[in-house]
Amino acid sequence: MLQMVKDFEIIGEITDIETIAVGSSIRVIRRLKRFYGDGRWRKLKGVAKVRLPDGTVCKAEVHWYEMSSVGRKEYKIKRILS
Repeated sequence: MLQMVKDFEIIGEITDIETIAVGSSIRVIRRLKRFYGDGRWRKLKGVAKVRLPDGTVCKAEVHWYEMSSVGRKEYKIKRILS
């Protein structure tokens, strides 16, 4: 089951980071360039401990977009792991 949660807090570090898309293979690349600027965008995923809006703390798979001059943008939870 795909679970997208947008309001959450990342607690600690993100581990097991992997690049899952780069440049034109990112579906929303036009929007990223329009909002944050042109550059080498990457979509990444990793595992992090998160605090959900109801206060629950759990481990989750987190996805985000990143460009070196802009940093990490638009975090989202894709899956609750525990």
